[in-house]
Amino acid sequence: MSHLAPRYRGVFPVVPTTFNELGQLDLASQKRCVDFMIDAGSTGLCILANFSEQFVLSDEERETLTRTILGHVAGRVPVIVTTTHFSTQVCIERSRRAQALGAAMVMVMPPYHGATLRVGEPQIHEFFARLSDAIRVPIMVQDAPVAGTPLPAAFLARMAQEIEHVAYFKIETAGAASKLRELIRLGGDAVEGPWDGEEAITLLPDLDAGATGAMTGGGYPDGIRQIMDAYTAERREDAAALYERWLPLINYENRQAGFLAAKALMHEGGVIACAAPRHPWPDLHPAVRAGLMQTARRLDPLVLRWAR
Repeated sequence: MSHLAPRYRGVFPVVPTTFNELGQLDLASQKRCVDFMIDAGSTGLCILANFSEQFVLSDEERETLTRTILGHVAGRVPVIVTTTHFSTQVCIERSRRAQALGAAMVMVMPPYHGATLRVGEPQIHEFFARLSDAIRVPIMVQDAPVAGTPLPAAFLARMAQEIEHVAYFKIETAGAASKLRELIRLGGDAVEGPWDGEEAITLLPDLDAGATGAMTGGGYPDGIRQIMDAYTAERREDAAALYERWLPLINYENRQAGFLAAKALMHEGGVIACAAPRHPWPDLHPAVRAGLMQTARRLDPLVLRWAR
């Protein structure tokens, strides 16, 4: 295992999608959100992920967001675009458009729909192989419980070895560190980017297992960067202390507030104009929001000061 020069490593948080009170895209807030996330130390960004509420967006809005965000980032940091779709053809079309607009990488879940529609490993392999043949940028396989599709480490490693652009893996399933360790052992150099996900709730064990990247929520990249930077500089004790310091907020996002945490923090700090999700997703409960702010204020993250 070398991982000496992965193209991408570090902290690549998910950019939330900002709406106004009427549930329309708020592109002015969207640009401020991106500027804040870059200023807060994001190594790169990821858009149109589940934490971006991709499931409430139309195809036209996806196009608008990709064009707007990539245009506004203007090469300051690399941007990963999520292009998941059940259809191989639609996923290819989405990925080609993302590539044409300047995406550094695409992130894709295995084909799934609803709670029960799945395909087996031969179809998943073929899906990623066809996608790889159609594009030039790296592919990140998102191994997340929401897809309900078991992706054993051996299968992921085989895809890395057999499919040209399949090189990055965001592992968010239970026992992520053990799976990352096994994936790296089996896949060797073909696994260019073994990454942590799920809001960094398992970040330290995942780094110990060999993770080189983290895809977290977008509310406090400065906090995640502190942990990653210390670890990368081989100061594990410092990284552990920082992880323990930020863990209450990481836990609050992961277990209580979910994908609305980043927007609530950004709204509180004046970065964005409205923290609301899109109907029918319920608003953050006032008590949950209060607990989130209480937890965040102890840490003084940039999000609460950036726009002041």
